[in-house]
Amino acid sequence: MKIAIPSEGQMLESPVCRSFGRTLYFIVVDTDTDKFQVIDNKAAAEQGGAGIKAAQTIADSGAQAVVVFHCGQNAADVLKAADIQLWKAVPGTIAENIEKFRKGELGRLGEIHPGFHGGQ
Repeated sequence: MKIAIPSEGQMLESPVCRSFGRTLYFIVVDTDTDKFQVIDNKAAAEQGGAGIKAAQTIADSGAQAVVVFHCGQNAADVLKAADIQLWKAVPGTIAENIEKFRKGELGRLGEIHPGFHGGQ
């Protein structure tokens, strides 16, 4: 399975970024092969709609799941339309969250917030 996680850096040892739409990078990990790719989030600098554009980037990457701390409604709608699962991140690195995902220690992301509109 391919899992996308917003990251503060470009390595598996990088911390998970608290922001989804404005993260600088997404790391997409194939849990079957442990190979990963770093995707620059071009939506990070957008004035508005960053979450929607970031969600489309994830959908285009072929990811089947996203591990995040929180997600806005519009981004969640794009991810759900692409049949991408939403999982709740825990503080730590990308690698730590992938390992917790494999062990079944992450829960589903249940709360979706209305979004941060107007660049806030």
